[in-house]
Amino acid sequence: MLGKDPEAIVVSFASGDPELVRRMHEEIRQLEPQRRHFLVALEEFSGYWQLRKRFRGYRIGLATVLFTPESRYRALRRAAFLLAPTKILAYNQRLERHHLRLSTAIASCLFLKGVPLDRIFLRPKWLVPWKKDRSVFPTHVQEIEGRPLAARRRRIAVLSPYFPYPLSHGGAVRIFNLLREMAEEFDIFLFAFRDQETDADFRPVLEHCARVILVGKSRYREPRWSTLLPPEVHEFQSPAMLAALDRIRSEYKIEAVQVEYTMLAPYAGDVLVEHDITFELYRQVWEKTRRGWWDYWRWRRFEKKWIGHYRRVVVMSEQDRALLGRPQVVVIPNGVDLARFTPEIERPWQRLLFIGSFRHFPNIVAYRFFIEQVWPALRERLPEIQLTVVAGPDPLIYWREHTGLLSIPGGDRVQLLEFVADVRPLYVATNIAVVPTLVSAGTNLKVLEAMAMERAVVSTSSGCAGLGLQHGVNVWIADTPQGFAQAIETLLGDRDLRVRISAAGLAHVERNFDWRIVGERQRALIREFLPARIKIRQAEANDLDQITAIQATAPEASQWQTPDYLTFDCQVATLDGQIAGFVVSRTVGDLEREILNVAVRPDLRRLRIATELLRAEMTRWPGTHFLEVRESNTGARQLYERLGFEVVGSRPGYYENPPEAGIVMRVFS
Repeated sequence: MLGKDPEAIVVSFASGDPELVRRMHEEIRQLEPQRRHFLVALEEFSGYWQLRKRFRGYRIGLATVLFTPESRYRALRRAAFLLAPTKILAYNQRLERHHLRLSTAIASCLFLKGVPLDRIFLRPKWLVPWKKDRSVFPTHVQEIEGRPLAARRRRIAVLSPYFPYPLSHGGAVRIFNLLREMAEEFDIFLFAFRDQETDADFRPVLEHCARVILVGKSRYREPRWSTLLPPEVHEFQSPAMLAALDRIRSEYKIEAVQVEYTMLAPYAGDVLVEHDITFELYRQVWEKTRRGWWDYWRWRRFEKKWIGHYRRVVVMSEQDRALLGRPQVVVIPNGVDLARFTPEIERPWQRLLFIGSFRHFPNIVAYRFFIEQVWPALRERLPEIQLTVVAGPDPLIYWREHTGLLSIPGGDRVQLLEFVADVRPLYVATNIAVVPTLVSAGTNLKVLEAMAMERAVVSTSSGCAGLGLQHGVNVWIADTPQGFAQAIETLLGDRDLRVRISAAGLAHVERNFDWRIVGERQRALIREFLPARIKIRQAEANDLDQITAIQATAPEASQWQTPDYLTFDCQVATLDGQIAGFVVSRTVGDLEREILNVAVRPDLRRLRIATELLRAEMTRWPGTHFLEVRESNTGARQLYERLGFEVVGSRPGYYENPPEAGIVMRVFS
């Protein structure tokens, strides 16, 4: 009666990436094999009236439309709505599909906004309390024993949103290395949310931890927009983890708790480690894209509130410390394992290296910037150039989640790797490490690793912020696509410049970012919160037997007649009521003193007892202090050097049994 073919047809609109359109069209043909199918491409589209004329004699049963952020397809999508307003089957960049209907208006709007299909029907609990799809919080707690507890080591806890092994991203690298450094002095109880770790992943961490306590990650099923707190905070709210933390703190007499990452701040503790200033990250996203204001506002409110609840807040750089502007904020920078990352001779190639786990969305933003805006120019100018990308575990999952695209773009000269256990061979094989980060907070470990391997780094300002680097001296900084491409081309073409920058980068890292130096700062921070166990007092006559016994266990020290010590200034250090060490000194001139002997019980060494004795000595007697130490006693010499002593002379044959020179050292206090 209407003059139309009674058999309904399917019209597909090519309103997005050609590969996605092809897959969408193939899928709908398989779903509706009995229908006639038409494909409307942008190239043949000249307006709605032309489409209406073309399909005048047909009854449209279904119109499939691809929705992507590309604005050039808007007119084609609008025409599809006008042509078949009640027949639209929408596809997103993940090739998920949803019928757009007035009866599901909210779900349809959320789908068009890019919300994943499995989340568009989520409703907040405060709005729909009867809905069944609720968040799930695992209750099982797994405890794994590590190294034996030691009475002489203090006990601390570290809480992390993930298990810090394998070393698949910068946060895991930092936590693992500082666990290793803190384990020199403390017994560590590590609390972490478990993902997909294996027994092999546990072993390296258990070497440094007394206990590892694991709880599964929650399945959070509230809409991201619907809560005042950032959704990441809700994702890590776990009654099981909170109960385990409270129980073990009480049972094992944990003396200090360090919390890693801002989203775990509500668990409370003594130290909060801000791996990045999260609200600053979202501020940058908001200013660049005008999207995510709600995330920025929530994070800013949450973060500024919780940093006030901690006695110390650790940030990665002075830039971050100034951003927070609180008196309890201290800087403990990222570091690099200089014993592991050692320089090797550069090969005469044209190879670039990009390292950045896609689980951290700024790395996805950085990769898109590089591969879409920088790489085409480099491919054209340098036909032999190659790029290696280390994207971390399951990069496609995070890529699709953040971009909505089904595949990660690359090419014949791009090698895309997932998690790589040892990236050192990749640094050896590269000529330049690229860090095209557009949004960032904190500092980038990959910059330090590249410099430790003596490779030149080309970075944006954000990518190397907070590391104290200088453009053209130890790094090359470029913030535009043209500038970034030109920087790479310049450095690849000028070997002398490349070598000079890489050598300066290595020297900068060696001076400032050795994990051993960073680890000492971390241990010193923890000590601030521990009640004093070491007490120092004047020696008494009834202490002489214990002083004699301690001196006898230190043959490398001077062997004086201990009763004579009471005629000089003799101080003893007690640990839990027992004498643990002593120091003896005497006046030798105006504001000059000589330290005659210092010794600590062998079973109580490496607990900073000698350090505390010497610091107390220098505090009580301001001026110049001298001491002698055996030439072969490198451990004692290193201790004195850390306290500011310097070598000023040598006394041949000063020591007996065996005969050895005495090194004279001096400090001004």
